Order: sequence, then structure tokens, then C-alpha cells
Amino acid sequence: MLTVLKEGETFPEACALVLGGFDGLHLGHRVLLDRAKESGLPVGLTSIFGGKGKELFTREEREYVFSRSGVRFVLEFPFTEELQNTSAAEFLHAVFGRLNVKYAVCGEDFRFGKDAEGTAELLKRLAPCPVTVQKAVSAPAEVSGRMRKFSATACKEFLKRGELSLLNACLYSRPEDFYDGAYFIGGNVEHGRQVGRTYGFPTLNLSVPGNKLLPPDGVYRGLCGTPKGNFPTIVNLGARPTFGVEERKIEAYLDGFSGDLYGAYVRVYPMAFLRPIEKFSSAEELKAQLLQDIQILRKGGHV
Repeated sequence: MLTVLKEGETFPEACALVLGGFDGLHLGHRVLLDRAKESGLPVGLTSIFGGKGKELFTREEREYVFSRSGVRFVLEFPFTEELQNTSAAEFLHAVFGRLNVKYAVCGEDFRFGKDAEGTAELLKRLAPCPVTVQKAVSAPAEVSGRMRKFSATACKEFLKRGELSLLNACLYSRPEDFYDGAYFIGGNVEHGRQVGRTYGFPTLNLSVPGNKLLPPDGVYRGLCGTPKGNFPTIVNLGARPTFGVEERKIEAYLDGFSGDLYGAYVRVYPMAFLRPIEKFSSAEELKAQLLQDIQILRKGGHV
């Protein structure tokens, strides 16, 4: 079970620590994590939240990803003016003063402290334990030419362009790891307008997290993880102009699901763009389009 260490909280057990910002885990990060696990000690991460720009995974979402990846604890730091003005040495004191670290791991491009003055070499000199500095991991064949190495910046660019297959190729490598690593949008199911059920397509509704980086608006083929199982899903991200609703929402039809998920936390995984959002002349015309979408979903809705 993941322990989230807030300000002043400690993790007294002997442990291994992976240092970085970590608003999620791409495959380069997972190499660092694997190196730390080789120590046989409980493994923790540092994580910075609330920085400039939107995040690949929200604070709540990343905690799910960390937990599923075998991380025992996460040491969180809010991206405040105080943190930005903290010297590299002071930052390391704040980290190691709260943990019983016996082994540490970071990437070769790890930077920390005011004006990014801290480097991996400085960490090796000041840390109270052995430190492994991991070289950057080359990108997989399917994204080679698009980026030289794994990076959070490149992942975000793929997402902004709606290149979800390339993004997910950077986040997990085996089909069985999909629900542990793929990009998702998490949230609690809200009461919607309940219009979909009137023409045979009941949907669940999620609010768009304010600090969450999302793909372009559109209709996507995907999957949804729920307390009642995982389901192939059609995801509408954006407005619903057929019914005069301009508010940006996440609306998902779960193929094969029946029941009630109100209030439940779910994870919606958009996987591939199907079509742009459009205004239909009637609910019947929309229903006909959704039937076509479902046929596409059923041909390729699983990992």
C-alpha cells in the first residue's frame, strides 16, 4: 500500500529512493524504479506537484500509478516560491532528513534546487548513501525519430497532438501492464442529464480536472476501469452540441455495462481518435452514428 508523505512526515524504515519530479512514470522512469528495486529495500519516490503548466497525471492519478508500480511511499513537494528558492543542499537536507535512505537512484539529467543548480554529481557527493546515476534510456522503435529519449516533455507533446498510441508506447511496454501504466483520466462519476439513456446509450459523466493535460476534443475509442470491471468505451471529450451543451465534459459509454456507478471512482483510458465532435440534426441521427462507433469499438476495443 502506498504511503503519501505530507510536509513533516517521515518514513523510518531503511529504504531506497528514486529522485525526480515524477508527475507519472514513463518507461525511462521505470528503469530507475527497477534499479532501486534491485536493492531489496522498500522503494520511494520524490514527486513535485502544482507546477506551471498542466500535468500528465494529477496528484490523485499519479498515486494510483505509483502504487500499481510497487512504490511504497512518495515524498511530495508543492511547487511553491519557497521550493523554487531552496538551494540544492537545502533540498537534499529536506529529503534525506525525513528518510532512512540506504540507496538512491536518479537519472543523469536530474536537476534540483534554486536555478537547477543541483546535479546528479552533486547528489553523489552530498547524499548519505550510495547513489546510482542512470543514463537516459533510448526511445522504442515506434517513436524513434520523434524523440531521442524518454521525457515527460515529449509525452506531453504527443498528448497535445492526440497521438495517444505514441504516448502509451512511452508509458508501458507489455499489454498486461496497460491498466497499470497507460494514460487515463480519473474521477468520480457525476449525475448527468441522463439524455443518453432515452435513446439507448446511457453514459457516465466526469468533470475535467482543472490541472489535467488532455488530448484534443473529440470522440475516442478507449477502455474504462471501474469497481465493477473493465469495459470497452466510447469517450466524448468536449462539448455536446447536439443538445446545446457547450460545457467541456468527459462522457463515456461503457459497452456491455449495466448498473449504477454514481459516486464511484473510475479511470477512462482514451486510446484512439474516432472522429471530431459534431452537431447532429436529431437524437436519432446521433444514435445512428453511435451504432457505427460501437462497431469500430468492438473490433478494436481491447488492449
